Amino acid sequence: MSNSAVTPYFKTAHAPAPAVGTPPASGQMSDLIALMARLRIDCPWDKKQDNHSLIPYALEEVYELVDAIQDNDDEDIAGELGDVLLQVVFHCQLYAEQGRFDFKDVVQTLQEKLIRRHPHVFDAENLPDKDAVKARWDEIKAMEQAARAKRGKPRRTLDATKAGSALMQAQDMQKQASKLGFDWDGVAGAVEKLDEEIDELKALIPADDKTDTLSADTRRALEKELGDCFFALVNVARKLDFDAEAAALTCVHKFKSRFSHIETQLTAKGSSVAASNLAEMEALWQDAKRHE
Repeated sequence: MSNSAVTPYFKTAHAPAPAVGTPPASGQMSDLIALMARLRIDCPWDKKQDNHSLIPYALEEVYELVDAIQDNDDEDIAGELGDVLLQVVFHCQLYAEQGRFDFKDVVQTLQEKLIRRHPHVFDAENLPDKDAVKARWDEIKAMEQAARAKRGKPRRTLDATKAGSALMQAQDMQKQASKLGFDWDGVAGAVEKLDEEIDELKALIPADDKTDTLSADTRRALEKELGDCFFALVNVARKLDFDAEAAALTCVHKFKSRFSHIETQLTAKGSSVAASNLAEMEALWQDAKRHE
């Protein structure tokens, strides 16, 4: 959000006062905000960060939270939720230092948005089911976007694509295009497109498997075709009503679990992955599948 976008909505913010002495781990948000202000003064690493340098950490923390939720470990989940909260508090501290807005402004904006988008909860409006709630939510978002356009920031259709990983953006982008009729009628067309993209990828892969001698042009073409395959596969997931990101994360979690089984079994036998071979590891992989 640019400074010009913020100024009309927030008063000039002042950075919160830093904590004095060793701050308590009290569970109070005010103490956390004061602690963050103190770190910005006394910690060399925290002091040199800016909103852009923190972006990779924000993405990483969200993925680590997802991983902890899949592991279903309460202590890890609580810790990762805290790390996500840290990113929010850190960004708010930085923007407050710039005099743009602070944590209170962010909380108030969120509260106003939740109240505005839930008239069926706080007003007399009665919506019978989740589909009606979703439709009303979309109507309110459309009104918000219209107001944004009046401020000189019109949105194109695909500008509404949600932020996230490439898979998440691809699926949401396809969903937006589908609303305008740019889509296959069923899953068969999406599968055919996937097959087409895979064939185009195969055609670029050298028969001798020597990828280290590929020209720069061929590598660029391969990257493009790989991207097309991912995009086409996301389309298949969407047509089957699956979340592509969730499916991919489930697979990553499954692979990690099975490989951990391989390591555990090898260690129990006094061996290791480094001392093993593919045949032995494959047998243990199949054993892990049977135990799932």
